[in-house]
Amino acid sequence: MSSTTSSFPERIELIGEGLVLRDWTEADRSAMPELFDHPDIAYWTPLVSPFDDAAARARLDRARQLRAEGTAILLAITVDGGAPLGEVMLRRAPEGTEIGYAVGPAHRGQGLAARAVRVVAGHAFEQLGVEQVILELEAENAASVAVATKAGFRLLDVPLIKGEEKGRPYALQTWGLNRA
Repeated sequence: MSSTTSSFPERIELIGEGLVLRDWTEADRSAMPELFDHPDIAYWTPLVSPFDDAAARARLDRARQLRAEGTAILLAITVDGGAPLGEVMLRRAPEGTEIGYAVGPAHRGQGLAARAVRVVAGHAFEQLGVEQVILELEAENAASVAVATKAGFRLLDVPLIKGEEKGRPYALQTWGLNRA
């Protein structure tokens, strides 16, 4: 990463669309396995499985490290600043400024991911000055394609990102949203 890239603030709280996106805390650690230890999350994301207390501790440590490096911020998705319902990530990468998300199974169907993505995209445009944010997702992941569409993203005409994760091949499409 370039040394001219500004670091992320030590604390971030984004409010909008009926959500409060906030930093993860040690107090959230016990809630993380319920959110992330699920077959869908294990299949579609790089999060470890099983996702237990040790994985939660490692995730919190990694979030702090990525923030300190100026690479990414990982925020808990909440409706009131309280209990986490999922996670949204903003990552600076060579491909662009990427957003990622995961919502706990008990909290799906409320539009949390699409709303969180729009709030984080607005932050990237307004506070970080980026011109475009991207989502990288598999075409077969119907829920993520629906989030991309609801959040206003469009499929970009760029090559698929191919690789292997957890012993299975994947091909990621790139979806983009430009600054208004």
